[in-house]
Amino acid sequence: MRSAARRRIRLLTVVVLAAGAAVVSGCAGASVDSADPAGAGDGLTGSLTVYAAASLQTAFDELLVLFAEENPDVVVQPLVTDGSSALATQIIEGAPADVFASADERTMREAVDAGAAADPVVFAENTLVLITPAANPAGIDDLADLAGATVVLCEPDVPCGAASIALLDAAGVEVDPASAEQNVTAVLTKVAAGEADAGLVYATDVRGRDDVEVIVPDGAADVVNRYPIAVTTRAASGEVARAFLDLVTGPAGQRVLADAGFAPGPSSRTPSPTP
Repeated sequence: MRSAARRRIRLLTVVVLAAGAAVVSGCAGASVDSADPAGAGDGLTGSLTVYAAASLQTAFDELLVLFAEENPDVVVQPLVTDGSSALATQIIEGAPADVFASADERTMREAVDAGAAADPVVFAENTLVLITPAANPAGIDDLADLAGATVVLCEPDVPCGAASIALLDAAGVEVDPASAEQNVTAVLTKVAAGEADAGLVYATDVRGRDDVEVIVPDGAADVVNRYPIAVTTRAASGEVARAFLDLVTGPAGQRVLADAGFAPGPSSRTPSPTP
């Protein structure tokens, strides 16, 4: 069934990341805005380990490069990504994370309630899109076409899964997924490989890809994931961790996130609300 309101996007290959990397690596003498909190990190020492939702990988890899260049005496560890709920569990159980960035507020609240993180701030927003393999062999045009199709979704207890359920429920569509994945990257990988007719992923995950067809379904704008970030209570250096948080929520970080397709959070300096 076709929806008159749907918008179909065939994404062309872009070079956002390559351009971003060229700016970061090619401008050795450049610095962020003088008003940017990232500049406050001059002279910092220690280490930084960031745990972030899988949907943040591209943007946060770039942010860690920027942070390392601004803070050469800080040992920046490789980014750790997975589904937000899996990361929260690891952090609660003692994983050596200094900063935690989640794809939804519910998962962050679990970490805060367990005493593993404190004072989160919402720094970005994201929405879902419907994807099919590039050739769209099943002829998927909107959410209603998912009934009876081979569909891959995220697990219900991870942010992309909870958002998918909310979107499908609002559309009145029942789906029996062929598999439920632990993070949005796994959903994208299976659909791109033709192992499923369709799946739901974040809009940011498909930027610059031509191996999937992307459909913005009706109601997508009404299901918004808000991304909070927080310093963990076991951070090896609270000062280093807060400097990275300042980068993410400051002008330079927000530019990187915008380039990756994220919308800005309602207020990067306002604590994430608690019930």
